Amino acid sequence: MDVSFLGGPQPQRGVGVVAPFDFALDRELWRWVPDEVSLHLTRTPFVPVEVSLDLARLVSEHETLQDAVRALSAVAPEVAAYACTSGSFVGGVAGERAMCAAMTQAGELPALTTSGALLEALREIGARRVAVVTPYTRSVTDSLEEYLGEAGITVTGRAYLGLTRHIWKVPYRDVVDMAREAVVGSPDALFISCTNLPTYDVIPQLEAELRMPVLSANQVTVWAALRQIGAQAVGPYQALLDPAARRGPAGMASSMVADPMASMPPMASMPPMSSMADPAAHAEPEPEAALAGAASPGPDVDPADGLDPGFGPGIGEGPFLDDSGGPSAM
Repeated sequence: MDVSFLGGPQPQRGVGVVAPFDFALDRELWRWVPDEVSLHLTRTPFVPVEVSLDLARLVSEHETLQDAVRALSAVAPEVAAYACTSGSFVGGVAGERAMCAAMTQAGELPALTTSGALLEALREIGARRVAVVTPYTRSVTDSLEEYLGEAGITVTGRAYLGLTRHIWKVPYRDVVDMAREAVVGSPDALFISCTNLPTYDVIPQLEAELRMPVLSANQVTVWAALRQIGAQAVGPYQALLDPAARRGPAGMASSMVADPMASMPPMASMPPMSSMADPAAHAEPEPEAALAGAASPGPDVDPADGLDPGFGPGIGEGPFLDDSGGPSAM
C-alpha cells in the first residue's frame, strides 16, 4: 500500500528532560506539550535513599547531570531541563545557576531547572508573595522556603505532607486540602512543589476556588522549556499559560469587591426556589470527587482504598501546617 500521500511524519522539535530515577509522571509532562514538540527523557542513576535533602544533593551532582545531558545529545534536543524541584533548590540560587551552567557545558545547549523555572514564572505573573504546598518533610520544605527567600520571594504560608517515598501516588484531594490550608497572609500565588506530585488536573480547579494563579513544578518546567525554544505550553485554563486567565479567576477577588453582584451565579444556574428551602436539595459535591471525576464511594468503601500503605505520615490525615511557626506533630 502506498502511504506517501500522508506526507508525514511532521518534523519534531526536541526538549531533553533529565529526571530523578524515581520520577513517575512522564505522562503528566506530555500533557502540557504541543503536537510538534517531543520530550526526550532520561533518568539519574538509582541510589537507595528516600526523599530527603541528601537525595536532593545526590541526584543533582554536576557529573550526574552532565552524563545525562550527554546521553540526550544523541537525539539533538534544543534545550535541556532538569525536572526536579528539590534537587535544583537544595544548593540555593547560586547552586541552581551552577547546575544550569554544568548542563549547558555538557550539551552545548540552553539548560534550565524546575526551581529556576519557578522564579521565571513568578516574574511572569508578577508574584512576590507565595503560599507553598509540598509533599516533603519539614527540612526539605524549609530548604525551598530559604531558596525563595534568597530570590526575594516571601512565603506567606505553607503546608506539607512529610513523605519520603511514593509521592506520585498522592491523590488530588490531599493536594487540594493542603492548598486551602496554605493560602494565608494574602499571597499573590500558590506554588505546588515536587515534579513527582500530580497537579495537571487540579490547577484550574484551584485557581477558580482560590482566585489566584496556581503554579506547579511540572507546569513551570514544561512552560519554561517550551518558552526557551519559542513554543507555547498547552493546557486548560491556567494563569501562567494564558494571560486572559490572569484576568479571570486571578483577578476576580478585587473585582468582586467593586461589584458584589459579580460573584452571583447566572440566574439560569441558580436552583429553583422550591429547592432553596431544603439545604440537602442543592448540597455541593465533594471537591475531591469533582476533581478526580469519580463518583463518591459507597458506604462500604474506604476513601483511602488503593493508597499505598507505605506512604508515610500525612496521607489521609491532613497536611502538616507550618504557617505560624512550626508544623503539627508528625
